[in-house]
Amino acid sequence: MDQKNEMFMQQTTCSRWGIFEVGIDGPKDGNPFIEQKVTGIFKGDNETVSCDGFYDGDGVYRIRFMPSFEGVYTYQIQTTFGGDCAGSFTVTAPKENAHGPVRVANTYHMAYEDGTPYYSIGTTCYVWELQSDELIEQTFETLKNSAFNKIRFCIFPKHYDYNLREPRSYPYEGTPMDSSVLTTENFWDYTGKTEGNHLDLTRFNPAHFQHIENCIRCLGELGIEADLIMMHPYDRWGFSQMTREQDDLYWNYAVSRFSAFANVWWSLANEYDLMPHKTLDDWEHYATILCEKDPYHHMRSIHNCISLYDFSKPWITHCSVQRTDLYKSAECTNELRERYRKPVVLDEIAYEGDIQHGWGNLTGEEMLRRFWEAACRGGYPGHGETYLNKENILWWSHGGKLHGESHKRFGFLLDRLKETPGLGLQPCNRTWDEVCAVPQEITPGEAECGCKEYYLIYYSFMRPAFREFHFDDKSSWHVRVIDTWNMTIEDRGSFQGKFKVTLPAKPYMAVQIWREGADIHLL
Repeated sequence: MDQKNEMFMQQTTCSRWGIFEVGIDGPKDGNPFIEQKVTGIFKGDNETVSCDGFYDGDGVYRIRFMPSFEGVYTYQIQTTFGGDCAGSFTVTAPKENAHGPVRVANTYHMAYEDGTPYYSIGTTCYVWELQSDELIEQTFETLKNSAFNKIRFCIFPKHYDYNLREPRSYPYEGTPMDSSVLTTENFWDYTGKTEGNHLDLTRFNPAHFQHIENCIRCLGELGIEADLIMMHPYDRWGFSQMTREQDDLYWNYAVSRFSAFANVWWSLANEYDLMPHKTLDDWEHYATILCEKDPYHHMRSIHNCISLYDFSKPWITHCSVQRTDLYKSAECTNELRERYRKPVVLDEIAYEGDIQHGWGNLTGEEMLRRFWEAACRGGYPGHGETYLNKENILWWSHGGKLHGESHKRFGFLLDRLKETPGLGLQPCNRTWDEVCAVPQEITPGEAECGCKEYYLIYYSFMRPAFREFHFDDKSSWHVRVIDTWNMTIEDRGSFQGKFKVTLPAKPYMAVQIWREGADIHLL
């Protein structure tokens, strides 16, 4: 056994929601990915978990476990090649800022497993992890200095406009087609099972997955959820047209490798409805594998292009939505909440940028408007950026640096969301001509005043010079006027009865109002 595996075999402690890993030497001959199997049972006072291991190349097999409780655990590992082993380890307190996997909370919202509220501020960066080391490091630096707490990205490489270069690695052994023939004019001719690919879809390239795992681990250290896109249609290698047997092999392998990471989410597909070789039965089949093989039940969804998936399916934890209308995006949040009664995550509401495609040239102001609109309707918005530059490095796919303006203002919104009493906002039909949010939870003073104790009202592209309010006649109501673009807050003091709040008659303003004495924690 090599030195690295010896270290894993001797692991005696693991933090709560960390990863306990066992490495086992085994056969290299034949095809270990399909001929060998590793399974394990991990037992503690509060849970018993069964999970699968995987072949990691060079004769090394691994199995991983994420403990959800502190205390002493025992494990038993069984293999098909005589590498059975058993042992015990102690699970210690979680590391600083480790809160566990994200779960659904209060029907429409999310919280970490320890109960800490999770307000998703996501971004899309499809194949950032398949770029050069230098560009990946630049992406991490950008993320470190951002408000993003979720990032969507693919396991498979991407073939699309602005994405014709070779990725750093492929998930399978073999050689890909010659990409030097690709141009912006002909790339659509090279899709699906293009000739010239010689990839063995039964033999994984462990280095590809090891690298992605390292990226997931680094994201976790930054407090960022890794929303893994398992399949997508933008393909010149045949990954979108694999057989059911090949798909099953891929799903089982990926879930065995990635599920023990606390910060993983599963997206079955990006734009599932653009994959004609996959049926609804196929997607339900993959979901069954995921539910059976992921013992930690991470967040699960499937993303659309034109047609929404049926998010009422019990395996789906949240709605992962791309806007389906040129104009309407965040405005659909109310309807989706009511229809599906699940968290609404608007992963694609178009992109801030200036490329030629209609989905990729929003202004920063419009992107931020959609963020506030989504949040005040009880949903969770997602960002993307596609600004042209000399290097043709666009955040939406490659990562690197952000060139836009909206992302600079997401932390300001996140702070307002964290000020919400309880967990999560819900839309409130206070009047017809504003977007009004109130706490999802009932607060103690509501019975006394006969209304909600906290209101966050967003005026979007409208620009009133004043607004009038009346909640009750007894309470004092504190008012703050918020400029969401300039990130300023003006305290207007307290009012009783019917009162008037003057506004600067410009767009993107909000008003925050709460009953004095309510449990509000301002940031």
